[in-house]
Amino acid sequence: MARPKVSPWGFVGIGGMACVLFLDLGTVNVAPWWVTVLFLVLWLVLFVIALRWFVPRPRWVPWLPLFAFAVWLPTISLGTRNLGWGS
Repeated sequence: MARPKVSPWGFVGIGGMACVLFLDLGTVNVAPWWVTVLFLVLWLVLFVIALRWFVPRPRWVPWLPLFAFAVWLPTISLGTRNLGWGS
């Protein structure tokens, strides 16, 4: 009996989620605490989705950290520039 082939895309997505977690935790120095909490809640929701999609939809998993980064970048950029979070 042959072993089932495992797609690498699920692992890529989980690795991306780990990177996004470090970005989210790093916001505690430049953003208010509640922004960091909201990022962590979003990360947790996306991580649960990534775990659920790991086997049935591995090609969709890398899109989750990209979505999280697409939310994180403008929020931090605009927040530190226009709202004065970094000062």
